[in-house]
Amino acid sequence: MIKVGTSLLRGQADRSTAAVITDLVASLARCRQRGEAIALVTSGAVGLGCTSLAIERRPSEVVALQAAAAVGQGRLMGLYQDAFAIRGLQVAQVLLTRGDLASRRRYHNACRTLEQLLAWGVVPIVNENDTLATDELRFGDNDTLSALVAVAIKAQELVLLTDIDRLYSGDPRTDPHARPIDLVRDLAELERYGRGAGGGGRWGTGGMGTKITAARIATTSGVRVRLADGRDPAIVEALLCGQPVGTLFEPSPSPLPGRKGWLAHAVLPMGSVTVDAGAEQALVHRGASLLAVGICAIEGNFERQQPVRVLALDGRELGRGLSALGSEELQQILAQGSEERRLRLGAVGEAVIHRDQFVLTPAVERNP
Repeated sequence: MIKVGTSLLRGQADRSTAAVITDLVASLARCRQRGEAIALVTSGAVGLGCTSLAIERRPSEVVALQAAAAVGQGRLMGLYQDAFAIRGLQVAQVLLTRGDLASRRRYHNACRTLEQLLAWGVVPIVNENDTLATDELRFGDNDTLSALVAVAIKAQELVLLTDIDRLYSGDPRTDPHARPIDLVRDLAELERYGRGAGGGGRWGTGGMGTKITAARIATTSGVRVRLADGRDPAIVEALLCGQPVGTLFEPSPSPLPGRKGWLAHAVLPMGSVTVDAGAEQALVHRGASLLAVGICAIEGNFERQQPVRVLALDGRELGRGLSALGSEELQQILAQGSEERRLRLGAVGEAVIHRDQFVLTPAVERNP
């Protein structure tokens, strides 16, 4: 899985977007000829649309972004299609919104489509459906999208191509003591470096912070991640040949299984439940189900089997899961007296979130 961002695709003064794509595709085609299946997550539709419309800065209004994406998406795909066709490769456009991956059924449909394309030897070119996505259904950046797609297709590796040579211990633009990081071994290191990550650039929506998020999603699901400078075709070629350039993020030795990975990263929580200290201990340290007696408060409106966040008393997110009861039912249970509550719980069953429908937030400490 390869992800290329807007900051690269806009090119430089002496290198057009078409030239960038041509060089990238040449490297990807050689990778494909070595027998490796490839999927590409690409940004660039909004930027190309703005160029076509002579808009000098990325719009801030959603409707303007959607219109610019509508103009640029066809042009973007045309550049990729032409570049791959010269090398005898077919491509397919796949446009996704967050809702496509948040729904379990649609998630499976997307997985099957991508797997079929790869089985046919077609290169899927994935982008967020900027033309139609509303704020609540947006990924916000293609780094997150690339990690979720990498998990969905069970990719061995996710390569994030950006305009910086590697991860640093701080923002090198503002921190003179920031040092380059060649290897991130585990989640604890990842979280530590994430606190020093910088924001996005003039045209992109991401930045190093979103790449840290992408690395967290992918590595906790068993996908190796590499980050490197995509501006130099020689570096891209070396990276795709497995040479040690940029920063390597090691995958977790105990990755989340498919369903729990989906719960942890792809779902859109519809509300939250706050639990007491006893329930926190049971969830985090004993792998128990969440019982209704441990719930202290409920926020949001959600139906049965919809995803919710599970919070500690101090507001920390402990995990996410599918609630067996809706918010109205839970509010009624919490409002009842102890004896009525006991009888009601006996009737509906005490497991509000079964442990098989619950996943801990990756950063939560699991040791007593």
